[in-house]
Amino acid sequence: MIAWEIHGRELANCNCSYGCPCQFNALPTHGACEAAVGFEIERGHYGDVKLDGLRMASIYKWPGPVHEGNGEMQIIVDESATPEQRDALEKIMTGSDTNDMATMWWIFSAMSPTKHPTLSVPIKTEIDIDGRTGSISVPGVFRITAEPIRNPITGIPHQVRINLPHGFEYETAEIGSGSTTTEGVISLPNNKATYAQFAELHLGNSGVIRAAA
Repeated sequence: MIAWEIHGRELANCNCSYGCPCQFNALPTHGACEAAVGFEIERGHYGDVKLDGLRMASIYKWPGPVHEGNGEMQIIVDESATPEQRDALEKIMTGSDTNDMATMWWIFSAMSPTKHPTLSVPIKTEIDIDGRTGSISVPGVFRITAEPIRNPITGIPHQVRINLPHGFEYETAEIGSGSTTTEGVISLPNNKATYAQFAELHLGNSGVIRAAA
């Protein structure tokens, strides 16, 4: 197994209500699961291949809960990556060189028998975890915009976090409201003012790196 680590930030938007039942071992709000996510790597490596400063994204769609499978997915790697870096990120995001069920990437890939070709296009990310604002732009594929959840009466931003001490993606995530528009082979028509999460990522072969998270 080739050793790898990624330290960076994530912005994700799915079609569920703000709590995202998946985080609580419950079924999706509307029965199906649809999500788009973008990542920016502060530092990382896959063996001897450095991943510092790279961006990647992915889009997923399942007809039911994730654990029932039959999903489809597509990975996007920023065009600035070298062929070696693209190969490394594709392997990480499809669960290669990862302990079974150790990361969300391993699980999402295992539950998605339909894998559309990986794309190499520009990816723009803006992720402010503390401010709970951000955007992910992948031309021709999708765009996420996210902001804080707001009080429906006063409009004042609402802050709420999810802590997962034993999670496979993060230990703490700030929760916001996100919307996704899609243009690619996977359509997400239901992601409008739905669950968004902002999180620090510290992941490796065995999952979340607890000392760093």
